[in-house]
Amino acid sequence: MSAATESQDRSQDGSQRRLNVGLIGAGNISGQYLQTLNRLEDLNLVGVADLDLDRARQVAEAGGAQGMSVEELLASPEVEAVINLTIPRAHAETSLAAIAAGKGVYVEKPFAATVAQGQQMLAAAETAGVVMGSAPDTVLGTGVQTARAAVDAGQIGAPISAVATMVTAGHESWHPNPDFYYQPGGGPLLDMGPYYVTSLITLLGPVASVIGASSALRTEREIGSGPRAGEKLPVSTPSHITGALIHESGAISTLVMSFDGTASQAPPIEVHGTEGSMAVPDPNHFAGEVLLARDRTGWQPVETAGGYVQAGRGYGLADLLWSGAFDGDPTLGRAQGALGLHVLEVMAGVLTAAETGASVAISSRADRPSAVPLDPR
Repeated sequence: MSAATESQDRSQDGSQRRLNVGLIGAGNISGQYLQTLNRLEDLNLVGVADLDLDRARQVAEAGGAQGMSVEELLASPEVEAVINLTIPRAHAETSLAAIAAGKGVYVEKPFAATVAQGQQMLAAAETAGVVMGSAPDTVLGTGVQTARAAVDAGQIGAPISAVATMVTAGHESWHPNPDFYYQPGGGPLLDMGPYYVTSLITLLGPVASVIGASSALRTEREIGSGPRAGEKLPVSTPSHITGALIHESGAISTLVMSFDGTASQAPPIEVHGTEGSMAVPDPNHFAGEVLLARDRTGWQPVETAGGYVQAGRGYGLADLLWSGAFDGDPTLGRAQGALGLHVLEVMAGVLTAAETGASVAISSRADRPSAVPLDPR
């Protein structure tokens, strides 16, 4: 039995194993993780850490856990795995410290701030024999997984191409401190791209090479809310990126990630094949309607056919647990760090290609994750 098949079978059967979890980083996204941790009995939150200890205690109280320092959490023999919700530039440092402490790690997207840091994280986890997982896990929900089931069932024939589109006016209209989004390491691709690229790989497989183009035609932004409303921000990273992803299968995906529009009516993702086309719902969400067009009758809804029905943030870690990754084989499960690194390298490659005007080969390899059967959890 292959690892992918074993992972899928174990996921269907479930697991009685309970995992003691520590959470590092008590920012806004932690609340969404708490909803999952409070609901899934298989994930037992025992500690929350943050540089702001008061904030850590507040989040911990909401999760029935203990607030503590990062050092205390990593030293705790009770903690088996760490959910790393720190800011991207701290992903590597925090993950490496957790790995050195013998903990498994599940890190928010993007996997790391740089490809080199991501490679270091993956190598350290492999050497230590611990689990290294990565968000996003929205692809495990019924939206993308129903689309995956349709592709696997041949409903669009052989996949030829895909188009992924994310166009907004930027985050400065609502975010009180949006500086990061317009600095190196920010921008629409690294911010939102992981959802789209991970979905494209889930549907069409890993990427062999990329090309890209980018612009930053607006040199400053104005904060629209909070105490800094009206303040101008300089833009020092591309705010509109277009890329072409050449998958190992030969399919080509076009990627448009932009903070330079107002809105878009384009489907978040469209996939076209020899026998049909498919519209995929927003990959930043776990559910949504999949539409299929095979003839002149137009778009028809597809019955939900895959994915975790109740999925929320943190299901990537749960899937690793249910798949057996914490029972001796850290490579089992879908939300693997190898996939997170591959997604990061694809995005970094698009940005490099945009700067140089040359095609960029992707050196990392990640298997197309096994499909998630329709699962009531």
